[in-house]
Amino acid sequence: MAKHIIHSDGAPQAIGTYSQAVKVNETVYLSGQIGLDPVSMQLVEGIENQVHRVFNNLAAVAQAAGGSLAEVVKLNVFLTDLSHFALVNTIMSEYFKQPYPARAAVGVASLPRGALVEADGVMVLQ
Repeated sequence: MAKHIIHSDGAPQAIGTYSQAVKVNETVYLSGQIGLDPVSMQLVEGIENQVHRVFNNLAAVAQAAGGSLAEVVKLNVFLTDLSHFALVNTIMSEYFKQPYPARAAVGVASLPRGALVEADGVMVLQ
């Protein structure tokens, strides 16, 4: 099994004991991203800005792995308030085109650093 650790300066450094992504053969497992600015390592303000930052962070890691969000086959979205579900769908359509990846959206009690949204995913390189 060929396992490669993926790193991008375009996404926040890991704030725990994990890698930004791990590539095994042609599959890339993207760790959860919250709305941290990769330069300041501070959470951006507001749900809309956080959702955009999450997808931009995921895109940076996907690019470092040799792919793009177009190759994400599974996405998990975690929200501290499910009333933001429609907003996530709207913003997601700016980053993902049909056919969309499989997805779960889950309401959670809290996220690291007080984030409002987090997403992780699985990407298969072609």
